[in-house]
Amino acid sequence: MTLPDLPARVAAAGLVIDGHLDLAYNAVLAGRDLTLPLDDLRRREGPGARDVATVTLPELRAGRVALVLGTLFCLPRGDAAPGGYTTPAEARAQALTQLDTYRRWQDAGLVRLLTPGPDVAAHLHAAALDPHGTPTGVVLLMEGADALRTPDDLPFWVDAGVHIIGPAWKRTRYAAGTGTPGGLTDAGRDLIRAMHEQRVTLDASHLAEQAFWEALDLTGDVIASHSNARARVPTDRHLSDDMLRAVAARGGMIGAVLYSGFLRPGWQRGHPPATRDDTRAMLAHLGAVAGWDHIGLGSDLDGGFGQHEFPDGLDRAADLTHVADLAPPGWRAALRAGNWARWLTRPR
Repeated sequence: MTLPDLPARVAAAGLVIDGHLDLAYNAVLAGRDLTLPLDDLRRREGPGARDVATVTLPELRAGRVALVLGTLFCLPRGDAAPGGYTTPAEARAQALTQLDTYRRWQDAGLVRLLTPGPDVAAHLHAAALDPHGTPTGVVLLMEGADALRTPDDLPFWVDAGVHIIGPAWKRTRYAAGTGTPGGLTDAGRDLIRAMHEQRVTLDASHLAEQAFWEALDLTGDVIASHSNARARVPTDRHLSDDMLRAVAARGGMIGAVLYSGFLRPGWQRGHPPATRDDTRAMLAHLGAVAGWDHIGLGSDLDGGFGQHEFPDGLDRAADLTHVADLAPPGWRAALRAGNWARWLTRPR
């Protein structure tokens, strides 16, 4: 099979690619056993769980989720994260523990750690032939760069299999982020330059707008793994139309986030979930501004949200395939997996 044939093969098999899941974070810091079937995990956690689980490894396979961008996500200490890090060494230790979790899952045959390019193409070919028998592929993405004690740590993480880095979550030592306006720090500029030299993709999700534009002056390879349109939900967590166009102009991908609060302005916990029309409208805006060939899923289903905080029709990870039905008919397969498949197998 040639690379141009791959999106068609992926589409014919009904495969799904998700551009953002915090799998190891949920296993390590939230204590969830993601090796369980989803219904078993829900029973174990009980009906009173604040964030009712939507993702486990068997659930991904059941839903034909052939590949995800799986994060190494280190949360700084705060009221909502008393076990979070306070120093770069603590952030590094958290990321190493999460990396070990992915490796143990791989040893158990539950996931397959992948490198973008031919490795991803071979995996997707195998998954198209046997969707339920092929482990979910994982391309590692570091969300928040504080696990790098200095930019000189980058080669270590590249050798460990990290291919994408988002410098910010909120403010980090490298960049301003969500709710913390500003630009790159001196260390952040050094990091972006090093990423460019070592062909590590920049994940612009969570970057403050000034930091976004400063970073794009220093590197060309960029995605937004889990971001929506600020024009529809006006907070700095999302991308302006100019930012969306800039990612697309560089051949990048935007992963649509499926949390109700990122689909409907003013939504809060306890409100009725976003509707299919809310989701359709967000996807339509992203597609109109960036081009449908640059839009995929970046669900963030396990990013601190639960079952009741996702839109109508999205109860569990196996339902991700149905989100693509909200795109125009000619773009549904591309949104489901084809666009991410093309980007992940492109020449680098």
